[in-house]
Amino acid sequence: MSEQPTPAQTAGSDESQVPSSSAESAPATPAAGPLPAEVAAALKRDAAGLVAAVVQQFDTNEVLMLGWMDDEALHRTMTTGRVTFYSRSRQEYWRKGDTSGHVQWVKSVAMDCDGDALLVRVDQVGAACHTGTRTCFDGRGLTVVTGQAS
Repeated sequence: MSEQPTPAQTAGSDESQVPSSSAESAPATPAAGPLPAEVAAALKRDAAGLVAAVVQQFDTNEVLMLGWMDDEALHRTMTTGRVTFYSRSRQEYWRKGDTSGHVQWVKSVAMDCDGDALLVRVDQVGAACHTGTRTCFDGRGLTVVTGQAS
């Protein structure tokens, strides 16, 4: 198996070098330009150059899923109105809903206080989870001891 470049290595590269084998790959022509300098400087990426993106339904506040973004995926999300992720397993970009029709329409994007997580508020069309459930958390609750405020 050959080594794949990390998103940090491909983020500034020519778009034609981004793999296009996945049906959910983002289109070959994203909006032009990099992330705003203040956003790029504030982001704290993991070793692979990624930041966690929590996706939330804008009107109900349901937490729908967690995805990963590098600078290019965030740029595409901020400039196209559709959510784009970087797939850690496939090592390529994918735009949510391109094959399933379960599109995420961007309503807002916020960075947390540490710059190591994003909150992407969307209008979700259909299921957010690849398993077909509304959220990636439906039916997956764990048994916990609950606490309460004093």
